[in-house]
Amino acid sequence: MSPAAPAAAPDFSGWSCPLPLRDHPRVVMGHGGGGAMSAELVENLFVPAFGGRALASLGDSAVLELGGARLAFSTDSYVVRPLFFPGGSIGDLAVNGTVNDLAMSGARAAYLSCGFILEEGVEMAVVDKVARALGEAARTAGVEVATGDTKVVESGHGDGIYLNTAGIGLVPAGVDIRPQRATPGDVVIVSGEIGLHGVAIMSVREGLEFGVEIESDCAALGGLVDAMLAVTPDLHVLRDPTRGGLAAALNEIAAAAGVGVALSERAVPVPPQVANACAVLGLDPMYVANEGKLVAFVPREQAEAVLAAMRAHPLGAGAAVIGECVTEHPGMVVARTALGGTRVVDLPLGEQLPRIC
Repeated sequence: MSPAAPAAAPDFSGWSCPLPLRDHPRVVMGHGGGGAMSAELVENLFVPAFGGRALASLGDSAVLELGGARLAFSTDSYVVRPLFFPGGSIGDLAVNGTVNDLAMSGARAAYLSCGFILEEGVEMAVVDKVARALGEAARTAGVEVATGDTKVVESGHGDGIYLNTAGIGLVPAGVDIRPQRATPGDVVIVSGEIGLHGVAIMSVREGLEFGVEIESDCAALGGLVDAMLAVTPDLHVLRDPTRGGLAAALNEIAAAAGVGVALSERAVPVPPQVANACAVLGLDPMYVANEGKLVAFVPREQAEAVLAAMRAHPLGAGAAVIGECVTEHPGMVVARTALGGTRVVDLPLGEQLPRIC
């Protein structure tokens, strides 16, 4: 019998960006990290393969016209390890992550689908606990799980439980929230302290002790967005800074709109426990994932009222103005440091903390 022919080498000739994809003929963990490698994989491989106008905006969710209604539609998969962590579980993440992606388009989530991928040998008690957490999170978020699917893979070919959720919701009339609408003069607001989710996952995964338990900020943000829209429907951009953290979210917005973002590093709310943990681990809190925070680009004349509405909501009590949108350095995020200098807050290349959602 003749030996099998070797697999054909990938054809990179039509790809527009030489790095890092040309240097990686195989998938690496950084391709799932929400940074530059993720962006290049999506933009240079998936988007050309799929095509389609709706996909081109690459937002948290797609806003679609269907039967006279404007619908937001989103999907996400969850492979977090461990399955349970301080402040939440993979079940909570699966609901809140998709609800939040819809909320970042201004939509109130209505229905979810849920797919369970189970590894042979996982205990039924664990599956039950995850399912109950997911159901409770859906009820808290005011969304209904309307359909689903279950698959089982052989032992050793999974990590206990993976989840996928997709969701739909209605976008109110007059609401147009997308990264391309960031405008010089916009005020940049973050809804609270950053970095809690990523550090919570790392602490339990690696058995690290920081003197105080750090809990994930995992939460559904639909109610907070409703409170902001009640002030003005003219919110320009909303984004939940998950993988890649605040830095990745701001860079993606700056690139999409062709504007610059100027931050005050001192103004970014970083809780002491996260700052201390990041100092020990050699991490930058700006790049650490969040699961219950949003960043907003708001017209300057509306910023004070929007900030007040956010602070009046439990999930926005720690909201703070952290910067502004500028005409200088388009496509770049620059932070003014506590020492009076400036630094470029670049898009992360790969992933600081793998498997955080």
